Formats: sequence, C-alpha cells, structure tokens
Amino acid sequence: MKRKSMDGAECPVARALDVIGDWWTPLIVRDAFDGMRRFGEFQRSLGISKGILAARLKALTEAGILQATPPDDGGAHQDYILTPKGRALFPVVVGLRQWGEAHCFGPGEAHSVLVEKASGRLVGPLKLEGASGKPLDASATEVRKVSSRE
Repeated sequence: MKRKSMDGAECPVARALDVIGDWWTPLIVRDAFDGMRRFGEFQRSLGISKGILAARLKALTEAGILQATPPDDGGAHQDYILTPKGRALFPVVVGLRQWGEAHCFGPGEAHSVLVEKASGRLVGPLKLEGASGKPLDASATEVRKVSSRE
C-alpha cells in the first residue's frame, strides 16, 4: 500500500518526513556525512538491495539532498555528494545519533560516538536555546500557524 504524500501538508515535520522519513534515507545521508560517495560503498555499509538503494539515491537526488556527479577518477559510475540542502540535515542526524546513544543502548554496550576531528573530543549534546539564551524544552514552546505569503 502506497502512503499518502505529505508535500501539501501545513506541518513542516510532515513535509520533512515525506522527503527523508523512510527507513533507509537517513542512513544513506549518515553514510554520506561519513564520506561515502559511491553506490557500492552505500550498499556494503547498509546491506541494502541494489533496487532499493537505486530508488533512494534517485529520490534524494530529485529532492536536492544529494547531487550525482562524475567521479574524480574518470570512471563510468557516479558519485553522490551532499548538497547544501543535504548538509543542512547534519543537526538532524546528530540529534538522532544522540537520542539513540541515550535511549537505545544498555550500560557499557559498545556503540559508535561522534567526535570533533580537531580535538578528538566527544561532540556535546545538542541544545535548543530561547531568545534569552536559556535552554528550551517542549513545555516552553508552542506551534503557531503562519499565514500564506500571497
């Protein structure tokens, strides 16, 4: 059963998930942040079928998240690189990573961590700040509708 498209929804979360909300897409984007560029690299990392990967890469390219480019080595394949729109997903990937680290592993269970290259130190937790500079949580926010720009 094909799901309904959310591209006309008023909710930004619904529209974002319409683009990146399937199982494989955030993992492909994660791998692109980790430096993977080639179809075979994504396939080996994810264990995904060629057909599903081809469809996801096509969708990510059409959405402007990845750009297919000729490879630096002049080969016949394509490289897939993150566009500025794709790189803007970095805080989303980090947020998912940090949530997973905090809630999906038992004490002492092995997992990967995100470190700053220059210092080798762990990346600190993402934090939302209000206009005052104080931390925000859900209880300090509300959603307001914005009128269309006609």
